Amino acid sequence: MDAKLEEAIVNELRTIYDPDIPVNIYDLGLVYNLKEKYGVLEVEMTLTSPGCPLADQIVDEVKTRLELIPQIKEVIVNLVWDPEWSQDMMSEEAKLDLGFL
Repeated sequence: MDAKLEEAIVNELRTIYDPDIPVNIYDLGLVYNLKEKYGVLEVEMTLTSPGCPLADQIVDEVKTRLELIPQIKEVIVNLVWDPEWSQDMMSEEAKLDLGFL
């Protein structure tokens, strides 16, 4: 993936927050993989828990926001549960914001 496109995607993901945690989904470590081919972006991500009642809202927001990027024609979000999310996946900035460091 083009570095400029990846930067735009990451910047957009950093505007999306888990409603229960005051940290964006990217720095929370919820995004596992990004693949782009011919304008179709596949996002492999998880949630902090499989029973998250706001899963549909978060997935819809990811799709809507990323489809605003001119090079992206379609976004496919795949929710995965392996590996299971843990606090170790958070960025240092997220850990600092939440008082874990």
